Amino acid sequence: MRILVTGGAGFIGSAFLQHQVPRRADHTFLNVDRLGYASNLRNLAPVADASNYGFQRLDLCDADAAVACVTAFNPDLVVHFAAESHVDRSISGPRAFVDANVTGTLNLLEACRAAWGDEFEGKRFHHISTDEVFGALGPTGVFTEATAYDPRSPYSASKASSDHLVRAYGHTYGLPFVITNCSNNYGPRQFPEKLIPLMILNCLEGKPLPVYGEGAQIRDWLYVDDHVRAIELVAARGRLGETYLVGGGHEVANLAIVHSICEEVASQTGLDVTNLQNQIEYVTDRPGHDFRYAIDATKIKGELGWSPQESFESGLRKTVAWYLAEREWVDEVRSGEYRAWIEQQYGKDQQ
Repeated sequence: MRILVTGGAGFIGSAFLQHQVPRRADHTFLNVDRLGYASNLRNLAPVADASNYGFQRLDLCDADAAVACVTAFNPDLVVHFAAESHVDRSISGPRAFVDANVTGTLNLLEACRAAWGDEFEGKRFHHISTDEVFGALGPTGVFTEATAYDPRSPYSASKASSDHLVRAYGHTYGLPFVITNCSNNYGPRQFPEKLIPLMILNCLEGKPLPVYGEGAQIRDWLYVDDHVRAIELVAARGRLGETYLVGGGHEVANLAIVHSICEEVASQTGLDVTNLQNQIEYVTDRPGHDFRYAIDATKIKGELGWSPQESFESGLRKTVAWYLAEREWVDEVRSGEYRAWIEQQYGKDQQ
């Protein structure tokens, strides 16, 4: 197979490629990524020289470039990770999210139509989405594949729009698709603006641990490698035209997450856990902050035999250990050294 991966230099996309490229030597992978601020080609160092892997810098907002790339590669499978994904950034700058998540997805769909024409046999478009498109839950209940969309932030609205576009192309043009909506991911190589890596690094550096409001918001946490295994299964055996929800089955409030991080950092470093917990600072809650997300993953478990292999505790242990061991990666990301390398290699990012 020829597999096109968009956003493969990002957190989840690079985890997918690290998992798949060595195990699928008979498949050819092309990673296309705009190389925005949260992308990092060094996440892909283990596979960069593999004979079945290639990379092309591509901004999906460039419709002509997207058509040229997809037509030339003519993939059997497209796995579409590329997206802006940070809610806080979407609140301060929503247009970038509409451009990347809506226009970028539209251009990719059109590029697939140009490449595939009406010959869809053996083709598949796998769209990676989020549970945030469903809005917020109260103290009880779970999201299922039948839950109505109710996005509450510019980020979730842009992802909901892209989901609708994919389904519309399936209905109108017969494009063969599957969609997965996942819960909050965490793990190694996640950009440090996200909650878990931010708290780990701030613990290590004696900085405040900012918690929105009272920290009562509840999320379902999914270790990134478990998500990758779910994507692999849905891409290979998921029923066309279907949606599969993927969750880690670990609901916990944000404040409890921060306490768990303090305890794990203390365990691995010898730092005093009380001192770390004293770094917690409560800050003004962000506008429209959803209270709770929770996923019912019965469908993917029953149809495809998937279940998480990592508990939250084991996944957090691995995540903290990675950030402790990879301070050079962190320093490069934070200092701008990596961005300078990207500009030297590929030219300046235009975002």
